[in-house]
Amino acid sequence: MGNDVLLQARGLSKSFGAVRVLHEVSLDVRPGEVLGILGPNGAGKTTLFNLISGDLKVDGGELVFSGRPLRGEPPYRRCQMGIGRTYQIPRPYGGLTTFENLLVAASFGGGRSESASYALCARILGDCELSGKANRSAGSLTLLDRKRLELARALASDPKLLLLDEIAGGLTDEEGKELVALIRRIRDRGVTIVWIEHVLHALLAVADRIMVLNFGEKIAEGAAQDVIKDPEVRRVYMGIEV
Repeated sequence: MGNDVLLQARGLSKSFGAVRVLHEVSLDVRPGEVLGILGPNGAGKTTLFNLISGDLKVDGGELVFSGRPLRGEPPYRRCQMGIGRTYQIPRPYGGLTTFENLLVAASFGGGRSESASYALCARILGDCELSGKANRSAGSLTLLDRKRLELARALASDPKLLLLDEIAGGLTDEEGKELVALIRRIRDRGVTIVWIEHVLHALLAVADRIMVLNFGEKIAEGAAQDVIKDPEVRRVYMGIEV
């Protein structure tokens, strides 16, 4: 793998029984870029993330991160290596404060002592516009602030690669713009991002490249505006505003 590739996937495949969810998907993610992933429900997008993060085992193919093969590495080791991720449905520890949620992520995900995590958590709270809600119960946060906290928790492990799974889903247009601005700031800090999203205008506002999956196979990949004009991509997204 060349030095200009942070994450390399070759021939990734995954099946659940007789159902083939991913079939020989390959991709390269370069440091500092934002790769968007599109595809209808059931296309295999979240399964791809689960293979990268270690939540699922690969049936076939290889994953290499920062020059190191990921096969056999459990999720916590991948997190410590620099892979952070968010989930479609934020599930903070509702009984803990916003700051305590972040502290747990920094201590266990980032492998730091609790005292060494304080300054990092305070900075991330500021970056994610959550400083004023640091002592508020996470269970009482609005959807937008839960999304911000989900991002903050992923950032607390100090990732090189951030996997965002439909983080703009369910937000109003105005809330979506605020989240896009936050993701841009994260990108500008040098974090590489792979982002699954159905909210196309949010994805197009940030992504450098887009890859499209359909029925577990890659059908298009390239510059964002070029991919959106691809006839096959338009056919797959028939009925969805492009």
